[in-house]
Amino acid sequence: MPPAIPIATYRLQLTADFDFDAAAEVVSYLKALGITHLYASPFMKARKGSTHGYDIVDHTKFNPELGGEAGFERLNAALKQHDIGLILDFVPNHVGVHFDDNPWWLDVLEWGPTSPRAASFDIDWEQLPYRARGGVLLPILGSSYGQALERGEIELRYDAGEGSFSAWYFEHRLPIAPERYGEVLRTIVREADAAESDAGKGILTLASRYTGFRHPNRKEAPAFKAELKAIADAAEIIARGLSAYRAGEGRPARTLALHHLLERQHYKLGHWRLASSDINYRRFFDINNLAGIRVEDAATFEAIHVLVQRLIAEGKLQGLRLDHIDGLCDPAQYCQRLRRLIRHAQGGAGRSIW
Repeated sequence: MPPAIPIATYRLQLTADFDFDAAAEVVSYLKALGITHLYASPFMKARKGSTHGYDIVDHTKFNPELGGEAGFERLNAALKQHDIGLILDFVPNHVGVHFDDNPWWLDVLEWGPTSPRAASFDIDWEQLPYRARGGVLLPILGSSYGQALERGEIELRYDAGEGSFSAWYFEHRLPIAPERYGEVLRTIVREADAAESDAGKGILTLASRYTGFRHPNRKEAPAFKAELKAIADAAEIIARGLSAYRAGEGRPARTLALHHLLERQHYKLGHWRLASSDINYRRFFDINNLAGIRVEDAATFEAIHVLVQRLIAEGKLQGLRLDHIDGLCDPAQYCQRLRRLIRHAQGGAGRSIW
């Protein structure tokens, strides 16, 4: 077994070009150097194409670009064979947001303050200038909002596999609040002139069952989406009817329709320069696509440490390096919780984790 206290560490930067298997190949060389612990860069699921791994989008999964769990197990076997420990560069301070790959952030955009994940982010929902409805500012546009809208750069799309609607700005996904699905579907069926077809009737019947303030709600939405995607030929009608929201030059009515829909979401799109004055979510320094997370929240702490706890319990992790612990609200509280988590994972009988 490797020493409980690291004597000599060697840091490896894992990327798609130097993955778990590549790391496993150099373990014997590290042993010959006298290395006691391999110090690995973050290997939780990060943004696609990440060259550093600090833009984690899911703390509960191994990064598939590094070889996933199967690749990690091969690295673990090589480390055990040579009695070398593993230290993980762990990121409790922030996650990668925007784009289309962080399930927590997408849930917050879809459901706003009622999302179970809203408590994991520092968002001042009411601090949004020039708007009666609260929301989170998304400074992702390369131009003003009006220019992006009139150029047709913001597009409403339907995901037939999910039964869901999202607005897209290039690679950024912006989920539409399900409480707006009814009005969207009625507009789409009217635009497609499909009210008398079987699929059109099915869509309108579904929408009519969820009328009133904030329906479908979070409990009702999964069934709503499942029924929508199950309606035969619904996807074809929706594809035609989405032209009602196809903004662009020379299409003022459609541009206005999309604008009104976006204004009733839990977010507001803005030029990236607005981040310097109007930002209302806590970031990692001033990096817009790295949002701080409230690890002081007990549920958030538990959720992001699921994989770490498992690896410690299985004896596959011997140390942690904590990235930017200075950015946490209460570093001392975090360390105390982390020690308790480690003791629990080890059953009170394991070796100390450095």
